[in-house]
Amino acid sequence: MCRILLFFRMVLLLALESHAHENPGCAATVPELRALLGNPAFPLQWQEITMDDGKPLRVSIQEKKGLLLLDFSKAREGLWAESTGAICKTGAGLEISFTREQVRVGPAAGWLMRLSLVNGGQFTLTKIGTEKLRITTHGWNGIFVPVQ
Repeated sequence: MCRILLFFRMVLLLALESHAHENPGCAATVPELRALLGNPAFPLQWQEITMDDGKPLRVSIQEKKGLLLLDFSKAREGLWAESTGAICKTGAGLEISFTREQVRVGPAAGWLMRLSLVNGGQFTLTKIGTEKLRITTHGWNGIFVPVQ
C-alpha cells in the first residue's frame, strides 16, 4: 500500500513539474497574451512614431496556426518583416524569439535589417508608460503608439 501511494505521489509530482515547463509566462494566442499582460484591452495594432523617413512601421499582432504573428508593414512600401512564435515575459518586458523558418523579411526592409533577421532572432517589446511600446531587435528599435 505504501508503495502504491509513493508511486501515485511521484506521478503527481512529475505531472505538476511537466505542466510548469509549458512556459506559463508565455502566450501563443491573443487571449493568452492579454491574460499574460493583465490587460484584456491590450491593443493589437501599433504605429511607429520615431521613424526618420516619414514612413512609419505599423505592427499588428494576430494569431496564425496556433502561434502569435507579429506583422511589420512600412507605410507605402509593404511588408518589412513578420514572425511567428510565442510571446514570453522577460525581466524587462516581452520577447518573441524566432528561427529562420519563422521569419519572413519583406521588400520594405533595408539590406542591413534583412541580414540581421534572416537567420532568426528576437523582438523585445517594452511598455513605456501606459500608451507607448518600444520594440527592438538587433540593429533597430522604434517607439509605437496604439492605432485607434
